[in-house]
Amino acid sequence: MKRRLSFQVKLFLSLVLFSCLLLALLGTILFHFIDRQLHHDLGQRARVQASEIALMPGLAEKVARRDIAGIAALIQPLRNQSDASYIVIGDTQEHHLYHSESPERLNLPMIGGDNAEVLQGKTIISVRKGGIGVSLRSKAPILNAEHQVIGIVSVGYLTSYIANINVSLLWQASLYGVALLLLLFIFSWMFSRNLKKQMFWLEPKDIALLVLQQKALLEAMYEGVFAVNAERQLILINRAARELLDIQQSESELLGKPLDAVLQIPAAFLRQHEVKTHDHVTVLNQRQVIVNRVAIELEPGEPGGWVCSFRDKNDINTLSSQLSQVKRYADNLRIMRHEQLNWTATLVGLLQMQRYDDAMRYIHAQSAGAQQVLDFVSARFTSPALCGLLLGKYVSAREKGVELKFDPACQLSRIPAALSETALMSVIGNLLDNAVDATLKAITPAAPIELYISGRNQELLIEVADQGCGIDDSIKPHLFEQGVTSKPSSNDDMFGAEHGIGLYLAAGYVQQAGGSIEISDNSPQGTIFSVFIPFQPAALTGLSHE
Repeated sequence: MKRRLSFQVKLFLSLVLFSCLLLALLGTILFHFIDRQLHHDLGQRARVQASEIALMPGLAEKVARRDIAGIAALIQPLRNQSDASYIVIGDTQEHHLYHSESPERLNLPMIGGDNAEVLQGKTIISVRKGGIGVSLRSKAPILNAEHQVIGIVSVGYLTSYIANINVSLLWQASLYGVALLLLLFIFSWMFSRNLKKQMFWLEPKDIALLVLQQKALLEAMYEGVFAVNAERQLILINRAARELLDIQQSESELLGKPLDAVLQIPAAFLRQHEVKTHDHVTVLNQRQVIVNRVAIELEPGEPGGWVCSFRDKNDINTLSSQLSQVKRYADNLRIMRHEQLNWTATLVGLLQMQRYDDAMRYIHAQSAGAQQVLDFVSARFTSPALCGLLLGKYVSAREKGVELKFDPACQLSRIPAALSETALMSVIGNLLDNAVDATLKAITPAAPIELYISGRNQELLIEVADQGCGIDDSIKPHLFEQGVTSKPSSNDDMFGAEHGIGLYLAAGYVQQAGGSIEISDNSPQGTIFSVFIPFQPAALTGLSHE
C-alpha cells in the first residue's frame, strides 16, 4: 500500500519548494541587476580612464611622431596601476601604437569597427570583440594643439573579467542565500508543526470528516444546541433549537449575529466566571427550558465562547408527572392496603366473637367516612388528578395521625392557563406535605390542617393552614430559595442538603404563572400559606430559577 504523506510534511515541502523557487527568482533578478550595474560602472570607469589618458601631457606629440617606445614608456606606469584588462593606443589609420597585453600587435589594425565616432572627436562606450577577446571598452580621441584628432585611446575590461566579478559577488550572495534558506527550512518546519498542533494533530480530511459528523450529530439530536464566540455572536445552531424556540430563519442567516438579537435571554445568561452550568432552568424566547452550558476554553481560564444545550421543561414535567403519579398510586395502595388489613383484622375479630351487630356498625362507619370525603372532593373539583392527589394526601395524613379538613367553600372548576396541571399538583402537594411535617413537630396534640381552594374572583386562591411548630422569622425571607428549609438538619443549619426543594419548586411555579405566595402566622400557632394566581397573568419575563 502506498504511504501517503501527512499534512505537516506536505505543508513543509510546499513551503520549502516555494522558498527555493522564490530564492531562485530573486537570485536571477539579483544577477541581472548586478551584471547591468557592473557593466555601467566599469563602462564609466573605462571612459574616465580613456579620457584622462588622452589628455596626458606629451602623449599627443609622441603619437604624432609615432614614437612607439616613448608611448610605451609613458603609458606603462599607468597600466601597472589600472584595473583595466588592457590599454591600447592607436593612430588615425586605426593601427596599434601601443598594446599593454599584446605587444606583437603593434602596427596591426585595431579590431572592432567602432572607431568612426572616435575619429570624429567623440568618446564612446561599446562592447566589441577585439584582438584578445570580447570586452567592454571605452574609446577617447587624442587631440593635438589645433584640436585635431591624431589618435585613439582604448581602455577595456574583458567580459571574462566581468564574469569573474559577477561569480565572486554571486558566491557571496549565495552564502547569505543558503543561510536564509536554512532559516526558511526551520521556519517552515516550526510553522507547519504549530499549525498541525492548532489542528489538534488532525489531518484536513479528518477535520472535514469531523465537521460532517458534527453537522449530522447536531441535526440528529433531539435537544436544542447553539454556540457563541467570545463576542457572543452565534456560531452554531441546530434544527432542534430553531424548532423549540420558534425561529424561522435558516442557520446560515443566523450565524454571525449577536445572541441577544436572535433570542430573548435573561441579562445574566452567560456569566464570564461560570465555566460549566448544568440543569439551569431559564426562559428563552418566552419558553421555559432547562439549559446545560459549557465554556469553550482556548486557553485555561479564558473562555472563548460557550456551547449551550437545552430541552423543553414541559418534557421533563411530563416525565416527572408520570413518575409522581406512579409514586402516588404506589403510596396510596400501600396506605390503603395497610388500612384495609387493619379493618379486616378488626372485622375478623368481631365476627369470631359472633358480635355481628357490632361488625355491621363498624362496616357502615368506615365506609361512610371514606365515602363522605370522596363525594366532597369529586363534587368540588373537576380535575381528576387533583381529586386523586387530595384523596391520597387525606389518607396519608390520617395514617400519620393528622386530620386534613376541607373548607366547605372549596370550589375549582378550571385551572389558570399559565399553570399546568402538573405544576398545580406540585404546589398543593408540597404545601400539604410541609403542613403535615410542621404539625407532627408541634408540642401540643396534632391539630387538623385546613385546606381552602377557590377559583372565584378571576384568580386561583389556595390556603393551607396548620397549627404546627411554625416558621422562624429569620427563615421567612429566604424560605423559597433553593436549599433553604424550615426542617433543620442535625447541626441546626437551615440550609440542608436533603430539604429545601419542595417550597422552592412551588414558589417557582407560582411566579412563572404570574402569581404570588404569602406566609403569615396562624392563631394560636402555626403557619398559613396563601397562593394567589390570576387566570390571565402578565407575560413571562426572563426570570429564571435554578
